[in-house]
Amino acid sequence: MNKVYENILTRASVRSFTDKAIERSDLELILDAGVHAPSGMNKQTWRFTVLSSQDKIQGFAKAVREALGRDESYNFYKPAALVIMSNDRDNHLGEVDCACALENMFLMAHELGIGSCWINQANVCCDDEAVRSMLTSFGVPVNHRVYGMAALGYAAGEVVPKEKNKAAICFVD
Repeated sequence: MNKVYENILTRASVRSFTDKAIERSDLELILDAGVHAPSGMNKQTWRFTVLSSQDKIQGFAKAVREALGRDESYNFYKPAALVIMSNDRDNHLGEVDCACALENMFLMAHELGIGSCWINQANVCCDDEAVRSMLTSFGVPVNHRVYGMAALGYAAGEVVPKEKNKAAICFVD
């Protein structure tokens, strides 16, 4: 089987991570895969903000949790690293650019034996005062909106891909 296709078929979201840190060189490969994603009109106005400190990750999770009124268990699944994907609000393709970059990162992480999960909640609360304050402290530009995040780490258990809806494919000849 084609190696790329096999990687696509076997990747699945991980929602339980070990405490093992990710090597910086592996994080750099994952981010490089993201940077090589397509970008509408090649604008590349995105920002990849990487948190690898548990204090920062959990502090940000707390701000998002409070903005959304979630309970104490909301913690982004306690990943070893969190990549916050943001893009210029004026780029009307910013959200899809970030989605393409996240998918590339998920596939590269899987290739390296690192689990991943899309975290979307900061998208709806990135302008909450406390959340925005943290984003600014992390270097996310004020004119950026968060369009998704990648939780990255080593899976704490077996990861089994879910069945896919192949009926969604429709050929029109």
